[in-house]
Amino acid sequence: MRRREFITLLGGAAAWPLAARAQQPALPVIGLLMGVAADAAGQVQANSFRDGLAEIGFAVGRNVAIEYRWAAGRSGQLPERTADLIRRNVAVIATNSNTTTLSAKAATATIPIVFAIGGDPVKMGLVASLNRPGGNITGVSFLSTGTVTKRLALLLDIAPKVGHVGALINPTNPGSEAELSEIHEAARALGLEPRILMAASESQIDAAFGTLIQARAGALLVQGDPFFSERRRQIAALALRHGIPTVGQSPDNADAGLLMSYGTNISDAMRTAGTYVGRILKGEKPADLPVQQTTRLVLVINLVTAKALGVTVPITLLASADEIIE
Repeated sequence: MRRREFITLLGGAAAWPLAARAQQPALPVIGLLMGVAADAAGQVQANSFRDGLAEIGFAVGRNVAIEYRWAAGRSGQLPERTADLIRRNVAVIATNSNTTTLSAKAATATIPIVFAIGGDPVKMGLVASLNRPGGNITGVSFLSTGTVTKRLALLLDIAPKVGHVGALINPTNPGSEAELSEIHEAARALGLEPRILMAASESQIDAAFGTLIQARAGALLVQGDPFFSERRRQIAALALRHGIPTVGQSPDNADAGLLMSYGTNISDAMRTAGTYVGRILKGEKPADLPVQQTTRLVLVINLVTAKALGVTVPITLLASADEIIE
């Protein structure tokens, strides 16, 4: 073989791996639209989502990619975050709240959307029915309605003489109207007088606590909402400063210093959402995937906060807790 022919052949052989790599199909990209911040609590949700993907055989970086968009509780940023994912031409959009899901729904009727929400997806207009979603949207609904009565009852276990109770609500949350109705019904059943406090900004949270003190409310219930989740430490500090026993919904509320939290752990829902995204990537249609419902409820009690507030948590309540922070 002539030297020139050998060099040409060698050069072509060296280029083969590069050409093969260039012809490999790009990894499918998932858009993960998160209403919370990319802090420790947000990463727990994202990790659970990836665990769900792994159950279906998808590993990030190996056969799938994820584009993360974090709104940090600021719903006004969601339209641009959502539009950015659509420009990225993602294969599926996964969401973790009412607001992120509605933002995705408003932006596309073709890209599959998988949600993990605390609201009723039928009432919110996301799906035609739980068994047959019928469009490009499906997901997981974790139990939030029906737990308000229990959270108020938990407050009464610790502060039995409370007559007035505050309820901190984000009016921009699509589930607020349904939760307000449940709060009034639950308070009436327990003989309590609710004081509804609306807040959609940090300053409004401060003002809400001022109103709470003037109304002589002896306890506070905090709506499950990404905005409040991002400001859980602010709420916990104000509750402690004013001596108000407070209960939230997600476990990270109690971790941040609220007296208690009671509700579904969203990480469970995010794991299930991850499995649904994996199934869609394998070819199943959102219209044919029934909306899953998670019902496991978690009670977390912060005894450090209880001591600071000077309240006693009954032994029976401690015995029923899933986690106690000491």
